[in-house]
Amino acid sequence: MPDATVRLQWTGEGLVFTGGGMGGPEATFDGNGRSGPSPVLTLLLALAGCTGSDVIAIATKMRVPIASLEITMEGDRAAEHPRRYVAIRATYHVSGVAEEDHDRIRRAVQLSEQKYCSVYHTLRTDLEYASDVVFG
Repeated sequence: MPDATVRLQWTGEGLVFTGGGMGGPEATFDGNGRSGPSPVLTLLLALAGCTGSDVIAIATKMRVPIASLEITMEGDRAAEHPRRYVAIRATYHVSGVAEEDHDRIRRAVQLSEQKYCSVYHTLRTDLEYASDVVFG
């Protein structure tokens, strides 16, 4: 039994798809990046959302209040197909944290990246992947 299932449906127009988790909210994805973020940009958004959620959760457990958190992800892609990301850089813009808690926020980021961020660790090279084609 899978831990997660998503469904993505082609809209019939261009490279536009809609989908999401079963029974949950849906999002629009556009391979051309016009009607919604492209799948490749969505990967960066997922990484930022995952690590950002971790940082907020860890800071909350540490009882370190944060006024705002903005994460910028920059990705460099290979020139040839498959145009995978070959480098990703994250910048965490944090405000409203007392100076004596700066190291605790740095530790929260480190814990997210090294231990907790499922998206980051899914990008590892030991991922098992399988596919099937069903006609009907």
